[in-house]
Amino acid sequence: MQKATLPRIISGLQQELPGWQAQKLMTPLITERYRQAKPDSKQAGVVALLYPEADGELHLVYIKRTAHHPDDKHGGQISFPGGQAEAADKDIEETALRELEEELGITRTKLEVLGSLTPLYVYVSDFLVHPFLAYTAEPPEFDIEVAEVAYPITWSIQSLIEQPPYLTDIHIRGGVIKDVPYYKLDGEVLWGATAMMTSEILELAKSR
Repeated sequence: MQKATLPRIISGLQQELPGWQAQKLMTPLITERYRQAKPDSKQAGVVALLYPEADGELHLVYIKRTAHHPDDKHGGQISFPGGQAEAADKDIEETALRELEEELGITRTKLEVLGSLTPLYVYVSDFLVHPFLAYTAEPPEFDIEVAEVAYPITWSIQSLIEQPPYLTDIHIRGGVIKDVPYYKLDGEVLWGATAMMTSEILELAKSR
């Protein structure tokens, strides 16, 4: 297996994106609802930030969301930094970069936006999420927003590619979702929309 490299990922972004074919590999429920945003759905932007460790291996940056907001349907979960569009944002990319700075203290001057990934409709919270892939040449220094972020998590892209398929039952909002595909991040479970977006990134990192 060839190693995940930045040139390969950039090349993949310049081709037709794998989109739903990659996203659905990690969907909790096989349903077209992830592709059926409503005209008035809320808009959100997130940043999937890449950086190289000292050995040159590419890593992705995630956050563990805090769980003390009762109205947050994704509290306590692993996600990419990001959030809801605000009226002052000039576009959804601006939203994603603003949220990255607010949540992790990483300014846009320290990174390069490589391109956009396939939007994903998170119907549980009625958000159409627009993911952007960005790169910084140095391991980032974090200054977290403690009201929203419990802690950051960084993880090797190559190790995600090489993981075998994992399934688990997710207990959430008083119910159970059976046989949910997920990625293992030590003791953390990366599942749902963020796992679906990660799956598209991993497809870009593979030879296509």
